[in-house]
Amino acid sequence: MHPIYAYGTQAQKDKYLPLLAKGKLIGCFGLTEPNHGSDPAGMETTATEVDGGFVINGSKTWISNAPVADVFIIWARCKWDNKVRGFILEKGAKGLSAPAIKHKLALRCSLTGSIFMDNVQVSHDALLPHGQGLGAPFGCLNNARFGIAWGTMGALEDCVHRTREYALERQQFKRPLASFQLVQKKLVDAQTEVTLGLLACLQVGRLKDEGKVAPEMISLIKRNNCGKALEHARRVLDILGGNACSDEYHVGRHVANLQVVNTYEGTYDIHTLILGKAITGIQAFAN
Repeated sequence: MHPIYAYGTQAQKDKYLPLLAKGKLIGCFGLTEPNHGSDPAGMETTATEVDGGFVINGSKTWISNAPVADVFIIWARCKWDNKVRGFILEKGAKGLSAPAIKHKLALRCSLTGSIFMDNVQVSHDALLPHGQGLGAPFGCLNNARFGIAWGTMGALEDCVHRTREYALERQQFKRPLASFQLVQKKLVDAQTEVTLGLLACLQVGRLKDEGKVAPEMISLIKRNNCGKALEHARRVLDILGGNACSDEYHVGRHVANLQVVNTYEGTYDIHTLILGKAITGIQAFAN
């Protein structure tokens, strides 16, 4: 919804946003490509202007909701000026397919797929006219990254809650696991990171509301909260002992999902280099 709201025409907003908001249409966001994940500047999907509109060719992968999407936001490099722009494609367009990616180890409840576009023709009305260059999709990613920073703390909070309850109930050596110092330290360390991470999100959210937020602030909380959530979810998972491998306790599911969350919308390492550039003024992630 955000790219249509931010970069679309009023007619596009009127056509798609109410139905997307009500869940009557499902949308997806196609930026990542098979050969370009952390390197979107190498985008190979292209848009060619023809009589009556554009022809889109290329492929995207690891796109949430793609197999069931009614509306596809596709980012493509425009052949007439080499700039990246967004286009709205609709389900059923000739040459458009979105097969599901099977056998995932994580985010198993989320439908994820590839998008293949073979001479997909769209009208001029499909172009999102108010955004061009990689800054346009990155503007969408910053909002998503902000939300992820909150969500990872929620996942870690659930891990703390579940392992705390388990440690209080589980008896070993005639005493509850929660009475052991090493177990308490795992819980304390994890709860500390939840508290600090949520407060950081709250402050960035306040700055966002005031129009004072910088993209690097969002990179900082996305990187920190994803990394800390994954690290401490793994640590408290040890409290479950052999039961850690059972889906009955859910913490292992959170760990698997957090591994993915630490990767998508900018990997932990990419955000490290974004912040490194902000601190030093030297770009280290591109030639």
